[in-house]
Amino acid sequence: MNYLVVGLGNIGSEYAATRHNVGFMVLDAWAQASNAVFESRRYGDLAEVSWKGRKFYLLKPSTYMNLSGNAVRFWMRKLGLPLEQLIIVSDDLNLPFGTIRMRKSGSSGGHNGLEHIIETLGSDQFARIRVGIGNDFSQGGQVDYVLGDFTPEQRASLEEMAGQIAEGIRIFAFSGPEMAMNSLNSKRKA
Repeated sequence: MNYLVVGLGNIGSEYAATRHNVGFMVLDAWAQASNAVFESRRYGDLAEVSWKGRKFYLLKPSTYMNLSGNAVRFWMRKLGLPLEQLIIVSDDLNLPFGTIRMRKSGSSGGHNGLEHIIETLGSDQFARIRVGIGNDFSQGGQVDYVLGDFTPEQRASLEEMAGQIAEGIRIFAFSGPEMAMNSLNSKRKA
């Protein structure tokens, strides 16, 4: 069985280490740990990771965050996958840094990338993993905060978080969303 795992972020070196790109960072760490290489393809960079007979297509959209749905829709159709085999990894400033939350479905929670995916697919019935980036900013400072870099301490713990998320996605593929949520949602700050 195949799965499309989409990490949300913005392309370009100026965004590479920003909080908003944590989805890209998670997929980069998973690919590196699996000796997989991203290739530039239509609507994004794609890597393939196989594990115990399951194939995970890791996609980093090249559409910019607010148009992520275009890449997701294209690759869902190209791979012939149902919504049950889609997992989105995104940042969430409503969660403290290091908190990981998986849900089987739901609203965008105000996240523009998720919102565009929901609009484009015409459904919110897909799994998503939200990675807490915290919200340590003053009124009106949200954009600067999400487009700002992680602290060195936070960067150091991102690799462990990425490993936890990859393991949660493998559990999702083999044991279903409930087991994956039990695993990921019980994790505390890395």
